[in-house]
Amino acid sequence: MTRDRIVIKRGDITAETTDAVVNAANTELMLGSGVAGAIRGRGGPTIQKECNAHGPVPLGEAAVTGAGDLPARYVIHAAGMALGGPMTTERSLRDCVLNSMKRAGENECRSVAFPAIGTGVAGFPVERCAQIMLETISAFLRENPSPVEEVHLVLFDEPTCETFRKMWEKMSQGRSTTERREP
Repeated sequence: MTRDRIVIKRGDITAETTDAVVNAANTELMLGSGVAGAIRGRGGPTIQKECNAHGPVPLGEAAVTGAGDLPARYVIHAAGMALGGPMTTERSLRDCVLNSMKRAGENECRSVAFPAIGTGVAGFPVERCAQIMLETISAFLRENPSPVEEVHLVLFDEPTCETFRKMWEKMSQGRSTTERREP
């Protein structure tokens, strides 16, 4: 049971005080635009230096670096797309979310924050992203012993946030799983 472990909110992922924040990454771990650019801008150059040492990674995999100047301890780089290659697919999204949850657990993270992976530059449909991410995270929390106690879905704009909320509500009907709303 995921209890009250998934929080959906609008916000800036670079301001999250969770143990880890997830970067919507490419397989080369190059911090370009979108979420990655925001992480690079606020977190500083040490994050890219660590990415250079870890990359490239396979599509759907996730790598962990320090968080530089971010308030989190770690950045988990979820490779949902290939740089200059295939955009985010359902499989790469599912795999990179699952692997991000695994990396969070391996690093003893009690809390982790995710953006809407693949919906920016990769153009993945927001509603399908919400469904895949919520299914994957919820299943992981139910089925795996892990130190992860809370997952924040930190969404940049209100329409995306509302799409995730509606999907979670639809998925939660008939279950004891609930979602906490934060402003």
